[in-house]
Amino acid sequence: MIPETLRALIAGRPADELSARPVDGDAWLARLPKLVDEHLARWGLTPDGDPLHGENALVLPVVHDGAPAVAKFTWPHVEADLEHLALRHWDGRGAVRLLSANPAADALLLERLDATRPLTTVSVLESCEVIGGLFRSLDRAGSPQFPTVADKAPRWRGQLADAHRSVPPRLAEQALSTLDDLLAEAPPGRLVHEDLHDANVLAPLGPARGDWLAIDPKPVIGEWEYAVAPVVWNRADVAARAHNHRAHVRLRADVVADGAGLDLDRAYAWTFVRLVLNAVWAARYAPASDDFRGRMIALAKAFADPPA
Repeated sequence: MIPETLRALIAGRPADELSARPVDGDAWLARLPKLVDEHLARWGLTPDGDPLHGENALVLPVVHDGAPAVAKFTWPHVEADLEHLALRHWDGRGAVRLLSANPAADALLLERLDATRPLTTVSVLESCEVIGGLFRSLDRAGSPQFPTVADKAPRWRGQLADAHRSVPPRLAEQALSTLDDLLAEAPPGRLVHEDLHDANVLAPLGPARGDWLAIDPKPVIGEWEYAVAPVVWNRADVAARAHNHRAHVRLRADVVADGAGLDLDRAYAWTFVRLVLNAVWAARYAPASDDFRGRMIALAKAFADPPA
């Protein structure tokens, strides 16, 4: 029931100490079969297809009360701790619908979407239009249960100040200055999905639920301009084929911002900061990922200037 490809991804991981329920990858894999059995019984589920997975979770197609659903079991990490709360806030409007949750076990019961139809199956610019529309559908006032972008800023400042040779010094200095400017003029916080890109959007099984729905929320309180960056750094293969790389990736941000009614200056500024932070992260935590770090630096340079 547990795909070997998921085991390979999670085996040997240290526990995420920032998570509310830290457990290392090997211990979680060992307990996963029992978690699955317990929740199949708890929620009255019947398995209904081959298991799927992403980077951090087992997704098991099931039947629940005669309808297709999925049971999701996530390796505990801080970004997923409050996924269930975000889905409750959105209540199926623009996002996959939460049917039930056991947060203590990092287990969710969700409506089933069409895993064969991610938003990556359409053109990049069409996907950017869709994501801009999802920003509007998901827009909600902030809530104190969730962390804020400002809460994360002290750690980011430390990383940027200690970047050394991981990124060009001028980029680290500009990102640090830009971060301070953004936070000094931040608007009232909204509930934001900070990892909303076209691989985290699926088609529903039927037309009654619209055309596209967001999955795998990484909730944070901030501004939607902060959430544009993942659209820029994903689908690297398409960007690599672009005749003008800078124009292509900036156009992605333009289309999302236009569709969501965002402040384009702030969208560019947040995208620049997050790209530099990605490069710093890669140098520190994934030193073998020089290609990724180099790509983040190239993307950051494309956003170092404000929109024309």
